[in-house]
Amino acid sequence: MKRLSYRQEQILSFIREFVETQPYPPTIRDIQAACNISSTSVVDYNLRILQKEGHIHREAEVSRGIELVVSSDKNPSLSKTVRVPVFGNIAAGEPLQVPSSDSWNTEAVDEVDLPAFLTKGKEDVFAVRVKGDSMIDALVADGDLVLMESVSEPQNGDMVAAWLNNTEEVTLKHFHMSNGVVTLQPANPNVDPITVPAESVLVQGRVVGIVRTV
Repeated sequence: MKRLSYRQEQILSFIREFVETQPYPPTIRDIQAACNISSTSVVDYNLRILQKEGHIHREAEVSRGIELVVSSDKNPSLSKTVRVPVFGNIAAGEPLQVPSSDSWNTEAVDEVDLPAFLTKGKEDVFAVRVKGDSMIDALVADGDLVLMESVSEPQNGDMVAAWLNNTEEVTLKHFHMSNGVVTLQPANPNVDPITVPAESVLVQGRVVGIVRTV
């Protein structure tokens, strides 16, 4: 690999820090703002170099289409695997039934072995399979596995599985709450956000990782 420039090191460092705290990668505009870069074309130029040198994989047509390429040779702990239970699908009309961790061995519909780094060191992580494309711009496509941790009080901006009492369905969206009102924001310009009173929403899990199927 060629020696990276200061700008490329800066961008790569920001991407690493971003994905450590978010279950999705940054956009070009996120990188531009964080690294104080003059234009998105400069960001794009440097991302192309980072991909060419094997530091990232990128799908340019997707707004968050950046994936870090992690070498287990440089960090042996990344080669370790963890077994994660799978509890079916997130699909409209079907509640997401997440049993307690002490009954996972009997109630999981499947299990998958995944690289340990995908769970970000969190315990009691479970997985569900996505149905639909409302989060496609967050790199969550139909058929993907999302890794989740159980939470009841998410932070604004978290990607969550939320049960809607009025329609009796579960949905995967970004969570935002203000003045007792919850907005569940999709990552697809063709899908409308959902706005409901906070008492009408039950958050069943927060996304901590994504396993893409394509």
